[in-house]
Amino acid sequence: MISRRDFLGWLGAASGAAWMTTSRGARAETASRRRPPNVVILFADDQGWKDAGYAGSDFYETPNLDRMAREGMSFTCAYSCAGNCAPSRACLISGQYTPRHGVYAVGSTDRGPKNLMRMIPIPNRQDLPPENVTLAEAMKAAGYATAMFGKWHLGGNTGPTSPSGQGFDTAVPTPTQGDADDPKRIYSITRAACDFMTKNKDRPFLAYIAHHAIHTAQQARKETLAKFKAKSGGKQHDKALYAACTYDMDDGVGIVLAKLRELGLEEDTLVIFTSDNGATPASSQEPLRGAKGAYYEGGIRVPMLAYWPGTIKPGTTCDAPVLNVDFYPTALAAAGAAAPADKTLDGESLLPLMKREGRLRRGAIFWHFPGYLNSPVPRGRDPVFRTRPVSVIHKGDWKLLLYHEEWVLDGGRGKIDANNAVELYNLADDIGERTNLAATRKDKRDDLLDDLLAWIKSTNALMPSKTNPDYNPAAGTGEKAKGGGKKNKKNR
Repeated sequence: MISRRDFLGWLGAASGAAWMTTSRGARAETASRRRPPNVVILFADDQGWKDAGYAGSDFYETPNLDRMAREGMSFTCAYSCAGNCAPSRACLISGQYTPRHGVYAVGSTDRGPKNLMRMIPIPNRQDLPPENVTLAEAMKAAGYATAMFGKWHLGGNTGPTSPSGQGFDTAVPTPTQGDADDPKRIYSITRAACDFMTKNKDRPFLAYIAHHAIHTAQQARKETLAKFKAKSGGKQHDKALYAACTYDMDDGVGIVLAKLRELGLEEDTLVIFTSDNGATPASSQEPLRGAKGAYYEGGIRVPMLAYWPGTIKPGTTCDAPVLNVDFYPTALAAAGAAAPADKTLDGESLLPLMKREGRLRRGAIFWHFPGYLNSPVPRGRDPVFRTRPVSVIHKGDWKLLLYHEEWVLDGGRGKIDANNAVELYNLADDIGERTNLAATRKDKRDDLLDDLLAWIKSTNALMPSKTNPDYNPAAGTGEKAKGGGKKNKKNR
């Protein structure tokens, strides 16, 4: 008996000739009956919520993202699953929150002055466990050709934790830096992705395109940089190099969209664009608080767009809270495939939102970071760390942050009115998280806290429990305090 995978592969090959000779409209109609849609995920690096023309930037130019917003759906309350890149990528590829895969940071979870850490953080994994069934493996089992291009950051380039070891048929992981003509490797990544789509135009495919831009060091083509050096700065954004790097990345997005159109696949491809986390302090995200690495809105709220002509109504917006952990079930739903056996998926398919056919079932979304990240952020909790150990819930208009140090060491719930363990914000009224309502809205605080603690228990999320014997705030408060080492210039 022919397997489902073999059947889909045969069907895609058999329909190829007819696919390319029919008219665009007829082609789309025929394709919808003969094969599932392609899925393309475009993943920017450190692009903030405000870092696009359609999002209101007064200096950056992103004509292709703007087009996606005009002709597709923009998500106004979209989040990354973590404040920095590796855990966010692990969540996307695994379809799971951080407690299930154990990737919490880049490198270690004790980044910063050791004498200012009250607790010993939970150790970090630096690769996605090979036994975790990835999005690529699930889509491959459904008959899809699978490929990734660009930044992997979840293991080595060879072996069981490499892209090839995690289910990608085609894997082109690239270094961060390129040459003068392509300094962030935007165009080499894009060319490789376009070659893959061309080769696989007659069968369904998953393409994961993970850019190194806008991450430091920001670089751009000479002609692009000259364009923005000649442009007057805006009130919020004025950095020519940052704008140029963003513009080149956007150009890569446009090339992918043009290739889909050229191949006659535009109406048969779901394209999702987002960023791995919020921007660094190099790009203002006001009114949002914080930046990359923080679990305030500036660190986790990101741009997100979905583009699927003929399926997604042009110019629509969605204000439902969504995360990149939703991409795994969304891709499966588009493919008409079931989730892997015994696999817990923490996200939900976004197709009902994209098609305007329904709402999501969940009542809340969550984050968990049981460690420390150095380098302060705008309006952060303290002047040294981007974040201390924290768990977060977003439910309705409300967001609660539970800081582990005060919760574990300073009396927990019994002293919640005094220990500063909890911060509570009404995002509908206060998206900038300026007014902590934990003391005045105790009903809402306790409701969200109960839900968060239940989620921590249900996911077996590890909480720091041991005090740090080297904790000694009197030794200094700067980045060079005992055990801190040099300041982290790259803001990883």
